[in-house]
Amino acid sequence: MAKNNNDKNNKMTVEEAGQKGGNQTARNHDKEFYQEIGQKGGETTAQNHGQEFYEEIGQKGGETTSKNHDKEFYEEIGQKGGKQRARQRENSNTNS
Repeated sequence: MAKNNNDKNNKMTVEEAGQKGGNQTARNHDKEFYQEIGQKGGETTAQNHGQEFYEEIGQKGGETTSKNHDKEFYEEIGQKGGKQRARQRENSNTNS
């Protein structure tokens, strides 16, 4: 992490400059801007990485999630997913 150099020579640290730039970007752009750059980034990542990359990051994410959450967490998200899926089925049956 960048050290705070303000006491020595009154210059901005890399961390402070990044924060300042991020705040300015947030003020100048809307949600659509971030969606667009996210979409482009996702497409580029998909072009540059194969299935193994996604399997590896999925595995790491799953392991981290399981370390940070208990049985009740999984029960809750399972119930939410089940309810959402039931709504989707119901909507597709009424639209048929």
